[in-house]
Amino acid sequence: MSFRPQDDLEEEEEEEESANPTEVKMSQIVMPCHSNHRQELSVGQLLKWIDSTACLSAERHAGSSCVTASMDDIHFEHTISVGQVVNIKAKVNRAFNTSMEVGIVVSCEDLFSDRHWRVCHAYATFVTQRTHTGNKVLLKPSVPHTQAEQVEYSVAAERRRVRMVHDDIIKDLLSDRSFQQADSLAVDNAVAAEKTKVESVELVLPPHANHQVNTFGGQIMAWMVNVATIAASRLCQAHPTLRTIDMFTFRGPSQVGDRLLLRAIVNNAFKNSMEVGVRAEAYHGDGPNRHINSAFMTFEVLDDHGTPCTLPRIRPEALEGRRRFEEAIARKKIRLDRKYIISCKQTEVPLSVPCDPRNQVYLSYNNISALKMLAAKKNWLLSSEKDKVHLYTLEQKSTLSIRVEAEVDVPAHRAFCLLSELRNRTNWDTHYQKCELIRPVDDDDFLYRVVTPSVSRGGGTTPTSPKTLQDFILLASRRRPCGSGDPYVIALRSVSLPTHPPTEGFNRGEVLCAGFTILETRNNTSLISYYNQASPEVLPYISTDIAGLSSSFYHTFCACSQYLARNRLQPAPEEQTDQYPAENREDPTCDNVTDSLSLALHNTQL
Repeated sequence: MSFRPQDDLEEEEEEEESANPTEVKMSQIVMPCHSNHRQELSVGQLLKWIDSTACLSAERHAGSSCVTASMDDIHFEHTISVGQVVNIKAKVNRAFNTSMEVGIVVSCEDLFSDRHWRVCHAYATFVTQRTHTGNKVLLKPSVPHTQAEQVEYSVAAERRRVRMVHDDIIKDLLSDRSFQQADSLAVDNAVAAEKTKVESVELVLPPHANHQVNTFGGQIMAWMVNVATIAASRLCQAHPTLRTIDMFTFRGPSQVGDRLLLRAIVNNAFKNSMEVGVRAEAYHGDGPNRHINSAFMTFEVLDDHGTPCTLPRIRPEALEGRRRFEEAIARKKIRLDRKYIISCKQTEVPLSVPCDPRNQVYLSYNNISALKMLAAKKNWLLSSEKDKVHLYTLEQKSTLSIRVEAEVDVPAHRAFCLLSELRNRTNWDTHYQKCELIRPVDDDDFLYRVVTPSVSRGGGTTPTSPKTLQDFILLASRRRPCGSGDPYVIALRSVSLPTHPPTEGFNRGEVLCAGFTILETRNNTSLISYYNQASPEVLPYISTDIAGLSSSFYHTFCACSQYLARNRLQPAPEEQTDQYPAENREDPTCDNVTDSLSLALHNTQL
């Protein structure tokens, strides 16, 4: 990974100054007692500071004691040396009924060169302690104050959705053996996994407890990192570097006087990395062991130039060892999907990401979160207006985005039902020549093939020529509001399917980010906004609308509004979706216009 010390923080400094009352900051200078053998800050110590800062932020919002419920993936981008300063910032991104997501950013400061760089960021979920009567504490809503906080607030609901199906993703991957074949072959000179086993017991003393007399979550994580590092060292016979900690959940508390039994073993070793599994159990006296936590950590071994070294392969134990070996492959696949689909900026990956059952959850997450982040931008400029239909534009570096917006006399839930079924669009959008459902992915995600006329360089269409047609393979993801004030969301993005390759006679179009947000405004009326993010290459196609020389977006929106009004009381299209085959569906996991814009759609390549 390239070393760009100030890039991340310079971008953050451009954001508005936060007035978030839940924000907590911690600064610590790294002393030798905090470091490892390389005079670098121990990850275990860093996790203690992260958990402490995040807990204080959660308690500031809740007004009562809180405990760590889970921690999302943490990727450590850089190490921190003795003498440098660690700056940790935490604040509540969103509060749900009884849980809240806290965002944490860790940066490093070199006091002698005045350099600052980001080390990692993380998302932790906290819950309040139950009352003396055993009841849960209901949390007050959190209020975002800046554009960045609004984005985090909006996307937090989607991250919560992914957390809730995380275990199911592993199970689905394990049911598909095809991706495991290459990694499951026997390797000569492989190291027996038994040689990497580590078992250690820790006695929980008062200094290890938090202010609620429970074992501090950060302390448990630090102990887990310690045994995982020993297991990794036994495989590579060198000093490993911890790169990633996968998402994990605390299953229960432990208290002062408990014994914590920690076990670690290398589950699998790949070319340049290895996964170590750690399990923490608590017991007291002759009582039974209680499963507290399990975590999976990825280590590398770096040479003198910082390049990852090739690692020996592992030979798993029978039965349970084989299960861990295969699950490690599944988790590696998930990490790659996250890096490829979620972590990278949209300009760094192909628009049409391959869609298959193994990455569909992350494609859906990316689809919804990209639209929510686009909608949260504040620098939209009004380009034209006609009869209360507004066209806005937003220019950012290499992309141009449009937003078409107006109120319609239709309830939000009804508009959502009508617009989320793309096949209805042929009833009002003259540019939608054909729209066919390829298959439902689950209850909230569907794959469609859409056929529209191609656009000439001047913005006109020639629909009579079969060679001027273009088609799109779209993933349509829909979400109902997750809380008060949330809009309905319908997001569209291009994907590729091996069953639907480009065909002769059609130009294959692509959409980066498009879709609708539908917000209830007052009695039975809705504010419908259509978004489309396009590259500069398609600017000539929509320049006449943006310049106010054409009103095609207005006519398309009017046709959509009339269609919604005609069907506002008829059975919802989603009732018809019950006729779809039930296989390959999953239960929805979240709590509970229009391309208008067709011209915007076909003119901006969706």
